[in-house]
Amino acid sequence: MISIITGIYNQRAMNEIFYETLKRNTKNPFELIVVDNQSTDGSTDYFAEKEHVVLLRNDGNYNYPYCQNAGLKKAKYDLVCFFNNDILVAPDWDKRMLDIFSKNKSLQMLSVASNDHLESKPVQQKLARKWKRIKHPLQFILGNSKTSLNIMKKFMYGDFNTFAEKRFQKWGYKLIEGYSGSALMTRKTFIDDLGGWDKRIQAADYDLFNRVKKRSLSDKNVMPVQLALGIYFHHYQKLTLKKKYPPFKNKSTMIRLADKWGEETATLRKDIVG
Repeated sequence: MISIITGIYNQRAMNEIFYETLKRNTKNPFELIVVDNQSTDGSTDYFAEKEHVVLLRNDGNYNYPYCQNAGLKKAKYDLVCFFNNDILVAPDWDKRMLDIFSKNKSLQMLSVASNDHLESKPVQQKLARKWKRIKHPLQFILGNSKTSLNIMKKFMYGDFNTFAEKRFQKWGYKLIEGYSGSALMTRKTFIDDLGGWDKRIQAADYDLFNRVKKRSLSDKNVMPVQLALGIYFHHYQKLTLKKKYPPFKNKSTMIRLADKWGEETATLRKDIVG
């Protein structure tokens, strides 16, 4: 049993693709906790009608970590996944994730390979350049419609499932230190012990990586966040970057990552790719 948490504000077409792919490619029973920031495009009604979904309605637009904490409070299961709503999961991702956790007893937080972060910077940059060449012209012509998003995926990978499976055949269960912020997996008991997400920081995935890294330096039973090279997710990345969002309702309490960690040591991660 897995609890999956995602925060949304609009992006109806992407939400549909995300849910359809999640349902099709997840083998284990799961609950999807959708934290809605008052969407206006029908996304709220879409999720309200779906099985597996627990829908939480915020009273306005809140930042990413605030939404993750809200979902965490409702999570039924100890295995918790924090996913962006603009990702595609590969077949058997959950089974393989569970296998990795079972093989690594000191592993507390796991991420996956994606077009945000791969085994090396040159490999990731090559894939990122390809994605930009595909995404931007199609966005300009077709917008972010469901048709456009599916064409982007087709041009990027051919068959996405085949691409993801080839990566698994190459990398298997190999782990390296690192993370993709669009997908993090952990145990509820562990993140509760950490104190949850720091809702003051929008770049809360960086902050969370730092906190786990710091814990690992003092506790041999905790590994730094690991990137599973054989599990691949696609991240559509900033589909609505040019659209105006309502201001965050918790904006007055927010701080920069550097305010917490310092300008020179804003991240303890050695290799920032995304």
